Amino acid sequence: MNSRLKIAIIGSGSTYTPELIEGMIKRKDVLPIDELVLMDIDDRKLKIVGSLCERMIQAANLSCRVVMTQNLDEALRDACFVLAQIRVGKLPARVIDESIPLKYNLIGQETCGIGGFFKAMRTIPVMLHIAERMQELCPDAWLINFSNPAGIITEAILNHTKVKMLGLCNVPFNMFKSIRETLQLERAKFTYIGLNHLSWITSIEQDGKDYLKTALDMGLNSEAMKNIPSSGFSKDIIQMVGAIPSSYLEYYYFKEKKLKLLKESELTRGQKCMQIEEELLKIYMDAELHTKPELLSTRGGANYSEVAISLVDAIYNDKQEIHVVNLLNNGALDFMEDTDAVEVCAVVGKDGAVPVKVRDFQNRHIIDYMRMLKAYERETVAAAVHGDEDAAMRALLMNPLVGDYDAAYHCFSELKAAHKADLPQFFAKETKV
Repeated sequence: MNSRLKIAIIGSGSTYTPELIEGMIKRKDVLPIDELVLMDIDDRKLKIVGSLCERMIQAANLSCRVVMTQNLDEALRDACFVLAQIRVGKLPARVIDESIPLKYNLIGQETCGIGGFFKAMRTIPVMLHIAERMQELCPDAWLINFSNPAGIITEAILNHTKVKMLGLCNVPFNMFKSIRETLQLERAKFTYIGLNHLSWITSIEQDGKDYLKTALDMGLNSEAMKNIPSSGFSKDIIQMVGAIPSSYLEYYYFKEKKLKLLKESELTRGQKCMQIEEELLKIYMDAELHTKPELLSTRGGANYSEVAISLVDAIYNDKQEIHVVNLLNNGALDFMEDTDAVEVCAVVGKDGAVPVKVRDFQNRHIIDYMRMLKAYERETVAAAVHGDEDAAMRALLMNPLVGDYDAAYHCFSELKAAHKADLPQFFAKETKV
């Protein structure tokens, strides 16, 4: 790694970026950043968000140079860490993913079901391009990705490139935090098993005692994400599962209820996010503002900076700390393939993350659910990388939120046409003619 610490944020026009800057400021004594490059293709948002970031850095007396650019290569050259938070097609594409599926009685959601499938179709080719440029311009850098769907992107990058990469999500951090507070176990350690947005806590340990049974007897839910309309899990469900599910499991366990709720909503979550984003950008434009505004917490990114920058800190300072990350299984879960991207606890230091092996895992429900969703994810990556429509249909038939061929086929065709500008892999033959 370079002696100079250069961090590049790809997609830094995101209104979440001040979260990351806040995390860097908190850790300024252990992360001596020389250069911070803010890169985005949206000039307006880059200038507004980037200017707030500059003011935050100046107010905190950080001596790092801040560069704003729309040029990917300039951002990547000689970077030590590349933080990716891209949204291909921006929020209007998310609204399409959320609204068109409802016509076919399918859940439209950013990361689950056919909506999440199309987000993967748009995002994977761009992320593979970023990884390819990294191999050329900063081959020793770490790519830390929070672009959704984070697990499927991890699956694609780690099986199709040589880039050093970890996928990240704030769900596990928020689950741990809320359970520690509810059970008043400040030092609790957790076993966390799953795929991104399909995960469970299977042990809660402190001072040699496992409190999982206590939690199950209480019917304990972890705090739901702000971006999910949550009704929680009953005590019966939690005891039946034998673990504490993340709030995203509501889409699978309560499919019909969620579909009804989405159909009855006046606005999709993406439309609400567009409103919040514009409000935030207006606040960010205030030249006197040099801290992260409170409104940011109404999006789904609570504790986002803590998760992301503490991971950078763990790698840069070789801390050998436990973090939950998305990475290749490599024997951590003996019921999954080594090349499967999973979301588990891992020991993180200068050489990256080593997944913590989970021994003698017996929960059949979790094993079977993960295998089913992983089959969907594998086909999804094949469809995204090769523009393979047969793989796309196989993926959607395996996804429990889709499963019906006619609905999948017609919805796939409509979404593919709607996103044509961002799906070159499916339209390559047309452009060659």
